[in-house]
Amino acid sequence: MNFLEDKEQQRTPQLVCDNLTLGYGDRLLLRDLSFTVREGDYLCIVGENGSGKSTLMRTLLRLQPPLAGKVTLSGGLRATEIGYLPQQTDIQRDFPASVREIVLSGCQGRLGRRPFYGREEKRLAEESMGKLGVAELARRCYRELSGGQQQRVLLARALCATRKLLLLDEPVSGLDPRATSEMYALIEGLNREGITVIMISHDMHYALRRASHILQIGQDWFYGSKADYLRSPVGRNYLRAGREAEA
Repeated sequence: MNFLEDKEQQRTPQLVCDNLTLGYGDRLLLRDLSFTVREGDYLCIVGENGSGKSTLMRTLLRLQPPLAGKVTLSGGLRATEIGYLPQQTDIQRDFPASVREIVLSGCQGRLGRRPFYGREEKRLAEESMGKLGVAELARRCYRELSGGQQQRVLLARALCATRKLLLLDEPVSGLDPRATSEMYALIEGLNREGITVIMISHDMHYALRRASHILQIGQDWFYGSKADYLRSPVGRNYLRAGREAEA
């Protein structure tokens, strides 16, 4: 084991997937998938459309059970401490609530049996809005915002749920280049602060620049560091196919 591998092993595991088999109905998507996400990782999940990326994320969130295998949270991480930014639907983009109300709803997992948000939840919402640069939009109606503003609001909402682990499903989908760059910068900043990031992405150029680890799923799958992915047959074949598709 080299120095970098030894240093990685010293970091606390937060999420362990053991021999996962995923699918729905009669369709099998993934078989015997195992990997470990550690504190501070920036994991990008890549693969062709229909390969099971969103199904995997729903399984990590315990919204969908695996057909076999298990997902274990460790290192003191609880299911209510995972922040989630899903892909938006047209109905969600037109939601008639204020920015403050949207962000504050990310604190629901903290309420327990309390029926109302308290001072701490409201403070956390204000802090998250400030961190994501949407504090000045707090009174605005969410559906009146631009796509980039809406995504920052949803990221602030996800941040209210966690200071440990964020799950992001195509967070820059549909954004213009400027909004995409801003969103990526915000996510990188949160990761540098110590928040673990698991992100589904079709942007291989970005994944290979910024991710610490790559999980490719599909007919062939790979999990490991970015450097190991670039050296692997699975990674080389996937990247070659992508270049040929762009040509």
